[in-house]
Amino acid sequence: MTDKAAPGGESSLTLQRGLALLQAVADTETEAVSISELATAIGASRAAVYRLLAPLSERGLIWRDGTKVRLGLGLLVLASRVFPQLRAVAIPILRELAETVGATAHLSVADGDEVQPVAVVEPSWTSFHVGYRVGSKHSIGRGAAGKALLLPVDGPQWAESTGELEPGASGVAAPVRDLHGLRASVGVVSLEPLHADTVGPHIVRTAELIAAALR
Repeated sequence: MTDKAAPGGESSLTLQRGLALLQAVADTETEAVSISELATAIGASRAAVYRLLAPLSERGLIWRDGTKVRLGLGLLVLASRVFPQLRAVAIPILRELAETVGATAHLSVADGDEVQPVAVVEPSWTSFHVGYRVGSKHSIGRGAAGKALLLPVDGPQWAESTGELEPGASGVAAPVRDLHGLRASVGVVSLEPLHADTVGPHIVRTAELIAAALR
């Protein structure tokens, strides 16, 4: 008896094609893509594309009107579950950074040309610290969190900012590398001047720990 769930078996191939189909729909530059275009994109027959679309449509991941296909609203439900999972992973790691540095630590992600914090931990032992609101957004080119997202792989390990988002506040942030489909940074922000050469290595290490935990 053949085990279709084994690696390389029929079930594995179907899953790969289904994911390729979903990616092809996401990559389209038009409002909707045709069945024929999808068949060409994933190297399958039109009949195979129709079969792959059925379970995706049932789960709301794909919307189909005749031969036209676009992403479904079910993806928004899946996306809404991502940030809580990111927070659950990141907060214990960010807490150690906040306590070590004595500054508000955060994990921020890119959303188009903006950046928003999705997990924030404030230090417990400081008299004053910056309140960084989860969900707030700002331009990706402003603030250490956004600037870190623009750093090239072979460039500086962290980015700095002073007074760009809040008067008197200083920030240092480092990119979270090697996470497929997610552009993120880890940083700290403080009302006191931050010595980047001192806190930078701690932030880079935190970014590495978060990346490892999310892989």
